[in-house]
Amino acid sequence: MTTQQAIEALHALPRMGGAPTLTRMQNLLAHLGNPEAELSCVHIAGTNGKGSLAAMVSSILTKAGYKTGLTVSPFVTDFRERFQINGEMIPPRTLTTLAQKVLHAVEQIREEGGESPVEFEAVTALALLWFAREKCDLVVLETGLGGRCDATNAVPRTLVAAITKIGLDHTEILGDTVAKIAAEKAGILKPGCTLVCYPDQPKDALEVITAAAERAGVRLVVPDKEDLNLEQAKPLKNLIDYGGYQVRLRMPGRHQAYHAAMAVEVALALWRDFGYEISDEAILDGLAAASMPARMEVLRRHPLLLLDGGHNPDGVSALAAELKQAGYEENLVGVMGVMADKNYESMLTTLTPCFAKLYTVTPDSPRALSAEELQYAAKFHLDAEAAPSVKEGIRRALDYCEEQHLPGVVVCGSLYLAAQARPCLLKEAER
Repeated sequence: MTTQQAIEALHALPRMGGAPTLTRMQNLLAHLGNPEAELSCVHIAGTNGKGSLAAMVSSILTKAGYKTGLTVSPFVTDFRERFQINGEMIPPRTLTTLAQKVLHAVEQIREEGGESPVEFEAVTALALLWFAREKCDLVVLETGLGGRCDATNAVPRTLVAAITKIGLDHTEILGDTVAKIAAEKAGILKPGCTLVCYPDQPKDALEVITAAAERAGVRLVVPDKEDLNLEQAKPLKNLIDYGGYQVRLRMPGRHQAYHAAMAVEVALALWRDFGYEISDEAILDGLAAASMPARMEVLRRHPLLLLDGGHNPDGVSALAAELKQAGYEENLVGVMGVMADKNYESMLTTLTPCFAKLYTVTPDSPRALSAEELQYAAKFHLDAEAAPSVKEGIRRALDYCEEQHLPGVVVCGSLYLAAQARPCLLKEAER
């Protein structure tokens, strides 16, 4: 089996199972020798920002000298992004070997008459198997969906749990209010852990999270916004001071400053509550080095070329706020593609003040909304044109930006779109 065949075999597993449960995941891990039992984890749930926070925490722990596993979801350009140790992706040969082991366990379960694991469960099991084999000191886990019944929640030893901002997404599975969704996310709490919460959490969500922490008897830490200062810096740059930790982040946006404050508190909790030696220098160096593709990723500044994978109203609101703060109002060209099950009309309304023109595209996903349908929705807001492909949409946007002497192009709306667009944009940025 080649690496590509192994990846395709994992993708061929069912995407969703029946009722939400940890039983399938626990059975799969048991067939693999329970690698999760050997791991100590930082577990991250939330609606938006999980990947960014995971990258920051992983970077800090690596700088502190700990062998740190990281699993994130989804990937942008390379499937191996989902499995990292100390910032390095899993080697192709290792991925192939472990995938075969996991797939063999899946087949055993089927032969025994058990319920087949789904794709995310198999992928998570592969990550845990690798981290255990490599004897990672700490593992940073990003949940896939929810928390209580998420595959990552099968790990027994969570030292620090973190919950990023809660918003309305996946409401058909998690609930139709932020309070219901927060309750699902708070399901990652384990006895004895410390909980770090986003400092600008919706009131209804924070009440649920606080109550869950009290029931579980865990210490709750919420970074104080009064201790966080965003220093004056150039547009789309992020110089912060949180409680004396002064650092320039590689990811723009106030929300990333909040994630940085959370990362500091996660590191301090590991030190104070669990005895891990993490210096101030490691915290600063880790935050400065942390990056994630397609998170308001500035690929070029003049003219601007920005890629963002925000795919729900809260994510798009953060992008729009940062663009407005940077002085971009009705003078950018947008390239946008979305999934049909997202609230794309709200996303369009939020982004309209930033764009002079929008090219709509169809991301490569069976769940994608067509470029023509998105154009129809967008034309009530601004000048919109459907492009026949992602590549052509980017090309037209770049040409229009040059012809009209506009300051830049923003590609946004979906991580599926980001995966297709990023290679094209990187080539353009090098010109």
